[in-house]
Amino acid sequence: MNELHYQLDLLKAMNQKLTEKERMYRLVCDSAEGAYLYFSFEKNQITVLGQWNEYFDFEIHEPRDFSRLLDVVEEPYLLSLRDALYLEKSGEETATAECMLREKRIWLRFRVRVYYDRMTGRPTEKVIYISNTTKMHTQNEELAYMAYYDDLTGLYNRNYFVRLLSEFVKSASEKNSVVSVMLVDIDEFRKVNDGLGIIVGDELVQQLGLYIKDLCAGDENIIACHLHSDVFCIAINEPSGNRSVEFIHKAIQRRTREPFHISTGQNVSITVCIGVAEYPEASTSALELINCAEIVVFKSKVIGANTIQYFTSADQENFVQSIELEDKLKKAIHNQKFTMYYQPQYYTGNRRLRGIEALLRWNDEEEGMISPNTFIPVAEKNGSIIPLGKWVVEESIKQYAAWRKQFGFPFILSVNISALQYKKDDFVESIVEIMNKYKIKPSEIELEITESILIDDFQAVSEKLKVLRGYGIRISLDDFGTGFSSLSYLKKLPIDTLKIDKSFIDTALTDSTTRVITESIINMVKALGFESVAEGVEEEQQYRYLHAIGCDVIQGYLFSKPLPPEEMETLLESTF
Repeated sequence: MNELHYQLDLLKAMNQKLTEKERMYRLVCDSAEGAYLYFSFEKNQITVLGQWNEYFDFEIHEPRDFSRLLDVVEEPYLLSLRDALYLEKSGEETATAECMLREKRIWLRFRVRVYYDRMTGRPTEKVIYISNTTKMHTQNEELAYMAYYDDLTGLYNRNYFVRLLSEFVKSASEKNSVVSVMLVDIDEFRKVNDGLGIIVGDELVQQLGLYIKDLCAGDENIIACHLHSDVFCIAINEPSGNRSVEFIHKAIQRRTREPFHISTGQNVSITVCIGVAEYPEASTSALELINCAEIVVFKSKVIGANTIQYFTSADQENFVQSIELEDKLKKAIHNQKFTMYYQPQYYTGNRRLRGIEALLRWNDEEEGMISPNTFIPVAEKNGSIIPLGKWVVEESIKQYAAWRKQFGFPFILSVNISALQYKKDDFVESIVEIMNKYKIKPSEIELEITESILIDDFQAVSEKLKVLRGYGIRISLDDFGTGFSSLSYLKKLPIDTLKIDKSFIDTALTDSTTRVITESIINMVKALGFESVAEGVEEEQQYRYLHAIGCDVIQGYLFSKPLPPEEMETLLESTF
Protein backbone atom coordinates (compact mmCIF):
# COMPACT_ATOMS: atom_id res chain seq x y z
CA MET A 1 0.00 0.00 0.00
CA ASN A 2 2.79 2.35 0.91
CA GLU A 3 4.46 1.52 -2.39
CA LEU A 4 1.30 2.51 -4.27
CA HIS A 5 1.01 5.82 -2.42
CA TYR A 6 4.64 6.45 -3.19
CA GLN A 7 4.05 5.83 -6.94
CA LEU A 8 1.00 8.13 -6.92
CA ASP A 9 2.86 10.90 -5.13
CA LEU A 10 5.74 10.55 -7.61
CA LEU A 11 3.38 10.82 -10.61
CA LYS A 12 1.65 13.80 -9.03
CA ALA A 13 4.98 15.51 -8.49
CA MET A 14 6.05 14.77 -12.04
CA ASN A 15 2.76 16.12 -13.42
CA GLN A 16 3.16 19.23 -11.33
CA LYS A 17 6.65 19.76 -12.75
CA LEU A 18 5.32 19.28 -16.30
CA THR A 19 2.53 21.72 -15.62
CA GLU A 20 5.00 24.30 -14.29
CA LYS A 21 7.26 23.84 -17.34
CA GLU A 22 4.31 24.14 -19.71
CA ARG A 23 3.22 27.31 -17.92
CA MET A 24 6.77 28.65 -18.13
CA TYR A 25 6.96 27.91 -21.88
CA ARG A 26 3.61 29.57 -22.47
CA LEU A 27 4.67 32.66 -20.50
CA VAL A 28 7.90 32.86 -22.47
CA CYS A 29 6.08 32.49 -25.79
CA ASP A 30 3.38 34.98 -24.81
CA SER A 31 5.98 37.51 -23.74
CA ALA A 32 8.02 37.15 -26.92
CA GLU A 33 7.15 38.94 -30.15
CA GLY A 34 5.61 36.53 -32.62
CA ALA A 35 3.36 33.47 -32.62
CA TYR A 36 4.20 29.75 -32.36
CA LEU A 37 2.45 26.66 -33.75
CA TYR A 38 3.40 23.27 -32.34
CA PHE A 39 2.13 20.24 -34.21
CA SER A 40 2.39 16.62 -33.00
CA PHE A 41 2.17 14.17 -35.88
CA GLU A 42 1.47 11.33 -33.45
CA LYS A 43 -1.49 13.06 -31.76
CA ASN A 44 -2.48 15.00 -34.91
CA GLN A 45 -2.86 18.02 -32.62
CA ILE A 46 -1.85 21.69 -32.95
CA THR A 47 -0.97 23.93 -30.02
CA VAL A 48 -0.98 27.74 -30.53
CA LEU A 49 1.28 29.96 -28.41
CA GLY A 50 2.34 33.61 -28.35
CA GLN A 51 0.83 36.58 -30.21
CA TRP A 52 -1.38 34.65 -32.63
CA ASN A 53 -4.36 36.99 -32.25
CA GLU A 54 -2.18 40.00 -33.22
CA TYR A 55 -1.94 38.62 -36.75
CA PHE A 56 -4.99 36.43 -37.37
CA ASP A 57 -8.69 36.49 -36.48
CA PHE A 58 -9.21 32.71 -36.69
CA GLU A 59 -8.00 29.68 -34.78
CA ILE A 60 -6.03 26.63 -35.94
CA HIS A 61 -6.69 23.25 -34.35
CA GLU A 62 -5.74 20.60 -36.89
CA PRO A 63 -3.55 20.27 -40.03
CA ARG A 64 -6.34 21.01 -42.48
CA ASP A 65 -6.64 24.47 -40.90
CA PHE A 66 -3.25 25.38 -42.42
CA SER A 67 -5.16 26.12 -45.61
CA ARG A 68 -6.72 29.11 -43.86
CA LEU A 69 -3.26 30.69 -43.72
CA LEU A 70 -2.98 30.33 -47.48
CA ASP A 71 -6.29 32.19 -47.88
CA VAL A 72 -5.10 35.39 -46.17
CA VAL A 73 -1.76 36.04 -47.93
CA GLU A 74 -1.13 37.82 -51.23
CA GLU A 75 -1.15 35.53 -54.26
CA PRO A 76 2.57 35.88 -55.22
CA TYR A 77 3.55 34.26 -51.89
CA LEU A 78 1.16 31.28 -51.89
CA LEU A 79 3.52 28.65 -53.29
CA SER A 80 6.45 29.48 -51.00
CA LEU A 81 4.17 29.48 -47.91
CA ARG A 82 2.48 26.20 -48.89
CA ASP A 83 5.86 24.52 -49.36
CA ALA A 84 6.98 25.75 -45.93
CA LEU A 85 3.79 24.77 -44.08
CA TYR A 86 3.91 21.23 -45.50
CA LEU A 87 7.68 20.93 -45.31
CA GLU A 88 7.55 17.24 -44.24
CA LYS A 89 6.46 16.32 -47.77
CA SER A 90 9.90 17.29 -49.09
CA GLY A 91 11.78 15.58 -46.29
CA GLU A 92 13.58 18.84 -45.45
CA GLU A 93 14.15 20.00 -41.87
CA THR A 94 13.86 23.80 -42.14
CA ALA A 95 12.23 26.38 -44.40
CA THR A 96 11.40 30.10 -44.39
CA ALA A 97 8.68 32.01 -46.25
CA GLU A 98 8.06 35.78 -46.39
CA CYS A 99 4.44 36.78 -47.04
CA MET A 100 2.22 39.83 -47.03
CA LEU A 101 -1.29 39.61 -45.57
CA ARG A 102 -3.97 40.81 -47.95
CA GLU A 103 -6.17 42.91 -45.70
CA LYS A 104 -3.83 43.99 -42.93
CA ARG A 105 -0.99 44.78 -45.40
CA ILE A 106 1.67 43.55 -43.02
CA TRP A 107 4.65 41.34 -43.72
CA LEU A 108 5.03 38.04 -41.84
CA ARG A 109 7.95 35.63 -41.80
CA PHE A 110 7.17 31.90 -41.32
CA ARG A 111 10.08 29.82 -40.03
CA VAL A 112 9.33 26.09 -40.05
CA ARG A 113 11.27 23.22 -38.47
CA VAL A 114 10.30 19.54 -38.73
CA TYR A 115 11.72 16.85 -36.42
CA TYR A 116 12.07 13.28 -37.70
CA ASP A 117 12.39 9.87 -36.01
CA ARG A 118 15.98 8.74 -36.44
CA MET A 119 15.05 5.12 -36.89
CA THR A 120 12.08 5.37 -39.26
CA GLY A 121 12.64 8.80 -40.81
CA ARG A 122 9.02 9.71 -40.19
CA PRO A 123 8.13 13.24 -39.04
CA THR A 124 7.30 13.46 -35.33
CA GLU A 125 6.90 17.18 -34.55
CA LYS A 126 6.69 20.48 -36.36
CA VAL A 127 7.27 23.98 -34.98
CA ILE A 128 6.25 27.11 -36.90
CA TYR A 129 7.44 30.51 -35.67
CA ILE A 130 5.64 33.56 -37.17
CA SER A 131 7.15 37.05 -36.79
CA ASN A 132 6.21 40.52 -38.02
CA THR A 133 8.85 41.84 -40.50
CA THR A 134 6.91 44.88 -41.76
CA LYS A 135 9.33 47.38 -40.24
CA MET A 136 12.31 45.65 -41.81
CA HIS A 137 10.59 45.54 -45.20
CA THR A 138 9.67 49.21 -44.94
CA GLN A 139 13.26 50.13 -44.12
CA ASN A 140 14.53 47.96 -46.95
CA GLU A 141 12.07 49.56 -49.34
CA GLU A 142 13.22 53.03 -48.21
CA LEU A 143 16.86 52.06 -48.65
CA ALA A 144 16.12 50.59 -52.08
CA TYR A 145 14.25 53.77 -53.03
CA MET A 146 17.15 55.93 -51.86
CA ALA A 147 19.55 53.74 -53.85
CA TYR A 148 17.68 54.28 -57.10
CA TYR A 149 15.49 57.37 -56.87
CA ASP A 150 15.66 61.08 -56.15
CA ASP A 151 13.50 61.94 -53.14
CA LEU A 152 12.44 65.36 -54.48
CA THR A 153 11.19 64.40 -57.95
CA GLY A 154 10.77 60.61 -57.93
CA LEU A 155 13.06 60.36 -60.95
CA TYR A 156 16.11 58.13 -60.96
CA ASN A 157 19.05 59.51 -59.01
CA ARG A 158 22.31 60.29 -60.76
CA ASN A 159 24.18 57.09 -59.88
CA TYR A 160 21.45 54.71 -60.98
CA PHE A 161 20.78 56.78 -64.11
CA VAL A 162 24.43 56.49 -65.15
CA ARG A 163 24.22 52.74 -64.60
CA LEU A 164 21.12 52.44 -66.81
CA LEU A 165 22.63 54.77 -69.41
CA SER A 166 25.71 52.54 -69.53
CA GLU A 167 23.40 49.62 -70.33
CA PHE A 168 21.81 51.69 -73.12
CA VAL A 169 25.26 52.41 -74.54
CA LYS A 170 26.27 48.75 -74.35
CA SER A 171 23.08 47.71 -76.14
CA ALA A 172 23.58 50.40 -78.80
CA SER A 173 27.13 49.19 -79.35
CA GLU A 174 25.89 45.65 -79.99
CA LYS A 175 23.04 46.79 -82.27
CA ASN A 176 24.97 49.61 -83.97
CA SER A 177 22.23 52.04 -82.92
CA VAL A 178 21.98 55.52 -81.33
CA VAL A 179 21.49 56.80 -77.78
CA SER A 180 20.45 60.45 -77.27
CA VAL A 181 21.18 62.31 -74.03
CA MET A 182 19.32 65.54 -73.23
CA LEU A 183 20.38 67.88 -70.42
CA VAL A 184 17.52 70.18 -69.36
CA ASP A 185 18.55 73.29 -67.38
CA ILE A 186 16.09 75.87 -66.03
CA ASP A 187 17.01 79.39 -67.16
CA GLU A 188 17.90 81.91 -64.43
CA PHE A 189 16.84 79.50 -61.69
CA ARG A 190 18.90 81.44 -59.16
CA LYS A 191 16.48 84.35 -59.48
CA VAL A 192 13.65 82.04 -58.43
CA ASN A 193 15.55 80.91 -55.32
CA ASP A 194 16.72 84.42 -54.43
CA GLY A 195 13.44 86.15 -55.22
CA LEU A 196 10.81 83.63 -54.10
CA GLY A 197 12.79 81.39 -51.73
CA ILE A 198 14.33 77.94 -51.77
CA ILE A 199 11.03 76.21 -50.90
CA VAL A 200 9.37 77.65 -54.00
CA GLY A 201 12.45 76.70 -56.02
CA ASP A 202 12.28 73.11 -54.76
CA GLU A 203 8.58 72.82 -55.61
CA LEU A 204 9.21 74.22 -59.07
CA VAL A 205 11.93 71.61 -59.65
CA GLN A 206 9.60 68.95 -58.27
CA GLN A 207 6.76 69.87 -60.62
CA LEU A 208 8.99 69.94 -63.69
CA GLY A 209 10.54 66.64 -62.59
CA LEU A 210 7.10 65.02 -62.28
CA TYR A 211 6.21 66.25 -65.75
CA ILE A 212 9.41 64.77 -67.18
CA LYS A 213 8.65 61.53 -65.30
CA ASP A 214 5.24 61.35 -66.97
CA LEU A 215 6.88 61.94 -70.37
CA CYS A 216 9.08 58.89 -69.83
CA ALA A 217 6.42 56.66 -68.29
CA GLY A 218 5.50 53.44 -70.04
CA ASP A 219 8.60 53.20 -72.23
CA GLU A 220 11.62 51.31 -70.94
CA ASN A 221 13.77 52.94 -73.63
CA ILE A 222 13.43 56.41 -72.06
CA ILE A 223 14.94 57.16 -68.65
CA ALA A 224 15.33 60.42 -66.75
CA CYS A 225 17.08 61.66 -63.63
CA HIS A 226 17.33 64.72 -61.45
CA LEU A 227 21.02 65.39 -62.01
CA HIS A 228 21.42 68.25 -59.51
CA SER A 229 19.80 71.53 -58.47
CA ASP A 230 17.68 72.63 -61.46
CA VAL A 231 19.21 70.24 -64.00
CA PHE A 232 17.59 67.10 -65.41
CA CYS A 233 18.99 64.45 -67.74
CA ILE A 234 16.99 62.33 -70.18
CA ALA A 235 18.37 59.38 -72.14
CA ILE A 236 16.66 57.81 -75.15
CA ASN A 237 17.61 54.40 -76.50
CA GLU A 238 17.09 54.08 -80.27
CA PRO A 239 15.25 57.42 -80.62
CA SER A 240 12.43 57.71 -83.16
CA GLY A 241 8.95 59.19 -83.45
CA ASN A 242 7.39 59.87 -80.04
CA ARG A 243 10.61 58.60 -78.54
CA SER A 244 12.90 61.32 -79.90
CA VAL A 245 14.71 64.48 -78.83
CA GLU A 246 12.45 66.61 -81.02
CA PHE A 247 9.24 65.18 -79.55
CA ILE A 248 10.39 65.57 -75.93
CA HIS A 249 11.77 69.06 -76.59
CA LYS A 250 8.43 70.20 -78.03
CA ALA A 251 6.56 68.62 -75.12
CA ILE A 252 8.72 70.45 -72.56
CA GLN A 253 8.31 73.71 -74.48
CA ARG A 254 4.52 73.30 -74.42
CA ARG A 255 4.61 72.76 -70.66
CA THR A 256 6.85 75.73 -69.95
CA ARG A 257 4.59 78.07 -71.92
CA GLU A 258 2.15 77.68 -69.03
CA PRO A 259 3.07 78.91 -65.53
CA PHE A 260 3.69 76.46 -62.70
CA HIS A 261 1.18 76.85 -59.87
CA ILE A 262 3.02 76.75 -56.55
CA SER A 263 1.26 75.67 -53.34
CA THR A 264 2.15 79.03 -51.74
CA GLY A 265 -0.10 80.76 -54.28
CA GLN A 266 2.49 82.05 -56.74
CA ASN A 267 2.49 81.33 -60.45
CA VAL A 268 6.04 80.89 -61.75
CA SER A 269 6.91 80.99 -65.44
CA ILE A 270 10.18 79.50 -66.67
CA THR A 271 12.09 78.59 -69.81
CA VAL A 272 14.74 75.91 -70.20
CA CYS A 273 17.93 75.46 -72.19
CA ILE A 274 18.67 72.00 -73.55
CA GLY A 275 21.95 70.41 -74.59
CA VAL A 276 21.96 67.21 -76.63
CA ALA A 277 24.75 64.68 -77.12
CA GLU A 278 24.47 61.36 -78.95
CA TYR A 279 26.23 58.02 -78.89
CA PRO A 280 28.43 57.26 -80.78
CA GLU A 281 29.07 60.67 -82.35
CA ALA A 282 29.79 62.61 -79.15
CA SER A 283 31.20 59.83 -76.95
CA THR A 284 31.18 56.12 -76.24
CA SER A 285 30.75 56.28 -72.46
CA ALA A 286 27.79 57.25 -70.28
CA LEU A 287 29.58 59.87 -68.16
CA GLU A 288 31.19 61.52 -71.17
CA LEU A 289 27.83 61.72 -72.95
CA ILE A 290 26.43 63.62 -69.96
CA ASN A 291 29.50 65.88 -69.93
CA CYS A 292 29.11 66.58 -73.65
CA ALA A 293 25.44 67.47 -73.17
CA GLU A 294 26.46 69.78 -70.32
CA ILE A 295 29.00 71.51 -72.55
CA VAL A 296 26.37 72.47 -75.11
CA VAL A 297 23.91 73.52 -72.40
CA PHE A 298 26.39 76.28 -71.51
CA LYS A 299 26.65 77.09 -75.22
CA SER A 300 22.86 77.23 -75.40
CA LYS A 301 22.70 79.68 -72.48
CA VAL A 302 25.23 81.97 -74.16
CA ILE A 303 23.00 82.10 -77.24
CA GLY A 304 19.97 82.89 -75.09
CA ALA A 305 17.20 81.48 -72.93
CA ASN A 306 14.81 78.80 -74.18
CA THR A 307 17.21 77.33 -76.76
CA ILE A 308 18.51 73.89 -77.70
CA GLN A 309 21.99 72.98 -78.96
CA TYR A 310 23.47 69.76 -80.30
CA PHE A 311 27.00 68.57 -79.55
CA THR A 312 29.33 68.56 -82.58
CA SER A 313 32.92 67.62 -83.27
CA ALA A 314 33.81 71.31 -83.09
CA ASP A 315 32.41 71.42 -79.57
CA GLN A 316 34.57 68.43 -78.72
CA GLU A 317 37.68 70.20 -79.98
CA ASN A 318 36.80 73.36 -78.07
CA PHE A 319 36.14 71.32 -74.94
CA VAL A 320 39.50 69.55 -75.16
CA GLN A 321 41.23 72.87 -75.74
CA SER A 322 39.47 74.44 -72.75
CA ILE A 323 40.54 71.52 -70.52
CA GLU A 324 44.13 71.88 -71.71
CA LEU A 325 43.95 75.65 -71.19
CA GLU A 326 42.53 75.23 -67.69
CA ASP A 327 45.37 72.86 -66.79
CA LYS A 328 47.94 75.29 -68.16
CA LEU A 329 46.28 78.16 -66.33
CA LYS A 330 46.52 76.38 -62.98
CA LYS A 331 50.21 75.71 -63.52
CA ALA A 332 50.85 79.29 -64.67
CA ILE A 333 49.17 80.69 -61.55
CA HIS A 334 51.14 78.33 -59.31
CA ASN A 335 54.45 79.21 -61.03
CA GLN A 336 53.58 82.93 -61.36
CA LYS A 337 54.02 83.01 -65.13
CA PHE A 338 51.97 86.18 -65.58
CA THR A 339 53.12 89.73 -66.05
CA MET A 340 51.52 93.16 -66.03
CA TYR A 341 51.29 95.50 -69.00
CA TYR A 342 50.18 99.12 -68.76
CA GLN A 343 48.26 101.24 -71.26
CA PRO A 344 48.37 105.05 -71.01
CA GLN A 345 45.23 107.20 -70.90
CA TYR A 346 45.33 110.80 -72.13
CA TYR A 347 43.15 113.85 -71.65
CA THR A 348 41.50 114.67 -74.94
CA GLY A 349 41.94 118.44 -74.68
CA ASN A 350 45.71 118.72 -74.12
CA ARG A 351 46.85 115.12 -74.73
CA ARG A 352 48.48 115.03 -71.31
CA LEU A 353 48.83 111.76 -69.44
CA ARG A 354 45.83 111.14 -67.23
CA GLY A 355 46.94 107.73 -65.92
CA ILE A 356 47.57 104.10 -66.85
CA GLU A 357 45.41 100.99 -66.92
CA ALA A 358 46.98 97.81 -65.54
CA LEU A 359 46.38 94.85 -67.87
CA LEU A 360 47.16 91.21 -67.13
CA ARG A 361 49.20 89.32 -69.72
CA TRP A 362 50.14 85.65 -70.06
CA ASN A 363 53.08 84.74 -72.25
CA ASP A 364 53.01 80.94 -72.46
CA GLU A 365 56.27 79.16 -73.21
CA GLU A 366 54.64 76.98 -75.87
CA GLU A 367 51.83 79.10 -77.35
CA GLY A 368 53.24 82.56 -76.80
CA MET A 369 50.96 85.43 -75.77
CA ILE A 370 47.47 84.17 -74.83
CA SER A 371 44.67 86.72 -75.03
CA PRO A 372 42.92 87.70 -71.79
CA ASN A 373 39.64 87.17 -73.67
CA THR A 374 40.64 83.50 -73.81
CA PHE A 375 41.91 82.79 -70.31
CA ILE A 376 39.99 85.25 -68.11
CA PRO A 377 36.58 83.49 -68.67
CA VAL A 378 38.24 80.17 -67.77
CA ALA A 379 39.73 81.68 -64.62
CA GLU A 380 36.34 83.09 -63.64
CA LYS A 381 34.65 79.74 -64.25
CA ASN A 382 37.04 77.68 -62.08
CA GLY A 383 37.49 80.36 -59.41
CA SER A 384 41.20 80.91 -59.99
CA ILE A 385 40.41 84.53 -60.87
CA ILE A 386 40.33 85.28 -57.13
CA PRO A 387 44.01 84.54 -56.33
CA LEU A 388 44.99 85.81 -59.79
CA GLY A 389 43.03 89.04 -59.29
CA LYS A 390 44.59 89.59 -55.88
CA TRP A 391 48.04 89.21 -57.43
CA VAL A 392 47.10 91.74 -60.16
CA VAL A 393 46.03 94.31 -57.57
CA GLU A 394 49.17 93.97 -55.46
CA GLU A 395 51.60 93.74 -58.38
CA SER A 396 50.19 96.80 -60.16
CA ILE A 397 50.01 98.91 -56.99
CA LYS A 398 53.54 97.84 -56.06
CA GLN A 399 54.80 98.90 -59.51
CA TYR A 400 52.83 102.15 -59.39
CA ALA A 401 54.30 102.97 -55.98
CA ALA A 402 57.81 102.56 -57.39
CA TRP A 403 57.07 104.87 -60.35
CA ARG A 404 55.28 107.36 -58.12
CA LYS A 405 58.36 107.55 -55.93
CA GLN A 406 60.74 107.67 -58.89
CA PHE A 407 59.01 110.47 -60.84
CA GLY A 408 57.33 112.33 -57.97
CA PHE A 409 54.30 113.17 -60.06
CA PRO A 410 50.82 111.75 -59.30
CA PHE A 411 48.72 110.06 -61.95
CA ILE A 412 45.89 107.52 -61.83
CA LEU A 413 46.32 103.75 -61.76
CA SER A 414 43.26 101.85 -63.08
CA VAL A 415 42.90 98.21 -62.06
CA ASN A 416 40.25 95.79 -63.36
CA ILE A 417 38.25 93.89 -60.74
CA SER A 418 36.27 90.71 -61.51
CA ALA A 419 32.79 90.04 -60.14
CA LEU A 420 34.08 87.09 -58.08
CA GLN A 421 36.79 89.23 -56.49
CA TYR A 422 34.32 91.95 -55.69
CA LYS A 423 31.94 89.53 -53.94
CA LYS A 424 34.57 88.39 -51.45
CA ASP A 425 33.69 89.58 -47.93
CA ASP A 426 37.21 90.88 -47.31
CA PHE A 427 37.58 92.61 -50.70
CA VAL A 428 37.50 96.19 -49.42
CA GLU A 429 39.83 95.42 -46.50
CA SER A 430 42.34 93.71 -48.79
CA ILE A 431 42.43 96.71 -51.17
CA VAL A 432 42.95 99.15 -48.31
CA GLU A 433 45.62 96.91 -46.78
CA ILE A 434 47.62 96.82 -50.03
CA MET A 435 47.38 100.61 -50.47
CA ASN A 436 48.61 101.16 -46.92
CA LYS A 437 51.40 98.64 -47.43
CA TYR A 438 52.81 100.61 -50.37
CA LYS A 439 51.83 104.05 -49.01
CA ILE A 440 49.58 104.99 -51.93
CA LYS A 441 46.87 107.64 -51.73
CA PRO A 442 43.40 106.13 -52.37
CA SER A 443 42.54 108.98 -54.76
CA GLU A 444 45.27 107.78 -57.14
CA ILE A 445 43.69 104.30 -57.45
CA GLU A 446 40.73 103.63 -59.76
CA LEU A 447 38.95 100.28 -59.64
CA GLU A 448 37.25 99.27 -62.89
CA ILE A 449 34.11 97.18 -62.55
CA THR A 450 31.84 95.82 -65.28
CA GLU A 451 28.06 95.95 -65.39
CA SER A 452 27.86 92.19 -64.76
CA ILE A 453 28.75 92.87 -61.11
CA LEU A 454 25.47 94.73 -60.72
CA ILE A 455 23.20 91.86 -61.79
CA ASP A 456 23.01 89.68 -58.67
CA ASP A 457 22.38 92.18 -55.89
CA PHE A 458 22.40 95.83 -56.89
CA GLN A 459 21.84 97.08 -53.35
CA ALA A 460 24.73 95.11 -51.84
CA VAL A 461 27.03 96.12 -54.70
CA SER A 462 26.26 99.82 -54.39
CA GLU A 463 26.77 99.70 -50.61
CA LYS A 464 30.24 98.21 -51.08
CA LEU A 465 31.03 100.85 -53.71
CA LYS A 466 30.07 103.55 -51.22
CA VAL A 467 32.51 102.08 -48.69
CA LEU A 468 35.30 102.17 -51.31
CA ARG A 469 34.42 105.75 -52.20
CA GLY A 470 34.44 106.58 -48.51
CA TYR A 471 38.15 105.67 -48.46
CA GLY A 472 38.70 107.98 -51.45
CA ILE A 473 39.13 105.24 -54.05
CA ARG A 474 37.88 106.11 -57.54
CA ILE A 475 35.31 103.84 -59.25
CA SER A 476 35.08 103.33 -63.02
CA LEU A 477 32.24 101.54 -64.84
CA ASP A 478 33.85 99.63 -67.71
CA ASP A 479 32.46 98.56 -71.12
CA PHE A 480 29.33 100.68 -70.77
CA GLY A 481 26.66 99.87 -73.33
CA THR A 482 27.64 96.25 -73.98
CA GLY A 483 26.00 94.49 -71.06
CA PHE A 484 23.00 95.21 -68.86
CA SER A 485 23.03 98.98 -69.23
CA SER A 486 20.31 100.84 -67.39
CA LEU A 487 20.17 104.61 -67.14
CA SER A 488 18.15 104.31 -63.93
CA TYR A 489 20.99 102.77 -61.92
CA LEU A 490 23.66 105.22 -63.06
CA LYS A 491 22.33 108.00 -60.84
CA LYS A 492 22.32 105.59 -57.86
CA LEU A 493 25.89 104.38 -58.26
CA PRO A 494 28.80 106.16 -56.55
CA ILE A 495 31.05 106.13 -59.63
CA ASP A 496 33.57 108.64 -60.99
CA THR A 497 34.25 107.42 -64.51
CA LEU A 498 32.30 105.77 -67.30
CA LYS A 499 34.24 103.97 -70.04
CA ILE A 500 32.66 103.77 -73.51
CA ASP A 501 33.25 100.40 -75.14
CA LYS A 502 35.46 100.07 -78.22
CA SER A 503 32.55 98.72 -80.29
CA PHE A 504 30.96 102.20 -80.26
CA ILE A 505 34.21 103.94 -81.20
CA ASP A 506 34.84 101.56 -84.13
CA THR A 507 31.59 102.46 -85.93
CA ALA A 508 30.71 105.93 -84.65
CA LEU A 509 32.08 107.60 -87.79
CA THR A 510 30.37 105.27 -90.24
CA ASP A 511 27.06 104.43 -88.58
CA SER A 512 24.60 107.19 -87.76
CA THR A 513 22.78 105.15 -85.09
CA THR A 514 26.02 104.40 -83.23
CA ARG A 515 26.99 108.05 -83.51
CA VAL A 516 23.72 109.19 -81.93
CA ILE A 517 24.18 106.69 -79.06
CA THR A 518 27.81 107.68 -78.48
CA GLU A 519 27.00 111.38 -78.35
CA SER A 520 24.04 110.71 -76.04
CA ILE A 521 26.32 108.81 -73.67
CA ILE A 522 28.86 111.63 -73.62
CA ASN A 523 26.15 114.23 -72.91
CA MET A 524 24.62 112.07 -70.20
CA VAL A 525 28.00 111.52 -68.53
CA LYS A 526 28.60 115.26 -68.43
CA ALA A 527 25.15 115.91 -66.99
CA LEU A 528 25.74 113.32 -64.25
CA GLY A 529 29.14 114.80 -63.39
CA PHE A 530 31.17 111.73 -64.40
CA GLU A 531 34.36 111.57 -66.39
CA SER A 532 34.14 109.88 -69.82
CA VAL A 533 36.84 107.58 -71.22
CA ALA A 534 36.76 106.25 -74.79
CA GLU A 535 38.46 102.89 -75.30
CA GLY A 536 40.05 101.56 -78.48
CA VAL A 537 40.87 104.87 -80.19
CA GLU A 538 43.09 103.90 -83.12
CA GLU A 539 42.71 106.67 -85.72
CA GLU A 540 43.32 110.41 -85.66
CA GLN A 541 39.87 110.99 -87.11
CA GLN A 542 38.29 109.13 -84.18
CA TYR A 543 40.26 111.26 -81.74
CA ARG A 544 39.13 114.50 -83.40
CA TYR A 545 35.50 113.36 -83.34
CA LEU A 546 35.68 112.44 -79.64
CA HIS A 547 37.37 115.75 -78.86
CA ALA A 548 34.64 117.60 -80.73
CA ILE A 549 31.77 115.94 -78.83
CA GLY A 550 33.40 116.55 -75.44
CA CYS A 551 34.85 113.15 -74.45
CA ASP A 552 37.22 113.70 -71.53
CA VAL A 553 39.82 110.93 -71.92
CA ILE A 554 40.98 108.63 -74.71
CA GLN A 555 42.79 105.34 -74.59
CA GLY A 556 43.99 103.26 -77.53
CA TYR A 557 46.65 102.37 -80.06
CA LEU A 558 46.61 105.88 -81.56
CA PHE A 559 48.67 107.02 -78.57
CA SER A 560 50.04 103.78 -77.19
CA LYS A 561 49.43 100.07 -77.07
CA PRO A 562 49.70 98.26 -73.69
CA LEU A 563 53.36 98.31 -72.66
CA PRO A 564 55.53 96.01 -70.51
CA PRO A 565 56.95 97.68 -67.37
CA GLU A 566 60.32 98.60 -68.90
CA GLU A 567 58.73 100.34 -71.91
CA MET A 568 56.15 102.04 -69.71
CA GLU A 569 58.96 103.37 -67.58
CA THR A 570 60.64 104.88 -70.65
CA LEU A 571 57.37 106.58 -71.60
CA LEU A 572 56.98 107.98 -68.07
CA GLU A 573 60.55 109.33 -68.17
CA SER A 574 59.75 111.26 -71.36
CA THR A 575 56.47 112.50 -69.88
CA PHE A 576 57.71 113.73 -66.51
